[in-house]
Amino acid sequence: MTYKFLFSIFLRRLNPELAHRLGVWAIKALYRFRIIRPANFKQFQTMGLSFNGPLGMAAGFDKNGVLVRELYALGFGHVEVGTVTALAQPGNPKPRMFRLVKDRALINRMGFNNDGAKALARRLKKLRKSKAELPIIGVNIGKSKITDLDRAAEDYAFSARELAGLGDYFVINVSSPNTPGLRELQNSEALEPIIEAVLREIGSTPLLVKIAPDLADEEALEIADLVNKHGLAGMIAANTTVSRSGLKAKPSELNQAGGLSGPVLAARARGLIELLRERLGEDKTLISVGGIETQEEIESRLQLGANLVQVYTGFVYGGPFWPKRLQKEI
Repeated sequence: MTYKFLFSIFLRRLNPELAHRLGVWAIKALYRFRIIRPANFKQFQTMGLSFNGPLGMAAGFDKNGVLVRELYALGFGHVEVGTVTALAQPGNPKPRMFRLVKDRALINRMGFNNDGAKALARRLKKLRKSKAELPIIGVNIGKSKITDLDRAAEDYAFSARELAGLGDYFVINVSSPNTPGLRELQNSEALEPIIEAVLREIGSTPLLVKIAPDLADEEALEIADLVNKHGLAGMIAANTTVSRSGLKAKPSELNQAGGLSGPVLAARARGLIELLRERLGEDKTLISVGGIETQEEIESRLQLGANLVQVYTGFVYGGPFWPKRLQKEI
């Protein structure tokens, strides 16, 4: 039974969060019984790190670092865990994830539901001490919901301090639409103290900033200037969008608040790579996220100037054996 058939008959009828939990269980079972194993792909060098292929799992799928080994065995060359916050939090009320099947898209308003920085640190320490084959691990950090915006730098610094030395690279997430006020931190005046606070905690570990696709070009370039000014490793473009244009879904399906992901983001994601590459120069790392479903799309992003790519929604619709197929074709 193919994944496409299984999805069309069964999985699409399940609540998306329940389907996710079942998927986690299935992936763990595949790994435990050695049905999936890591494979070697073309090496990609960036940030002083060697990546097993350009394809990675974006933040949001494995918030608590419980699937790192398993996702590597499925074919992801890097896994970005999180978004993690200083304080454990349940996230937004359910339901909070919705499928737009005709658009192969998702709407989510999860709200950084996670076990907190201390719990993730314990998990990553145990993982690092194990003898398992591991991918490059990124750690994506965000602001706790109850923390005031004017204390955001302290909040990010706490998470960075707890997790220092456990991630191969770190990401400052100020671009989720699902934490009230978070996107206001993309303003360069608000973002700069956060960058400085995180840098003090993680030292020479590469640091990137993840931005929203809804930023105007000028705003995205202001953040690129901050990246250059502080010598950061680079940027990730982009997070989910609050736009609902260009979709096939019925208007009743589009009434849900939250961030939209899927192929509709592809054009903006490509445009941001071209825009940012010119401003950042060739030595900075750009990771492209949004609307990637095919090997051709991955190669297009790399040709435009991305060093690596990440997926989430494409994996949900493509199934567990989709990442390895894509990596083999590159």
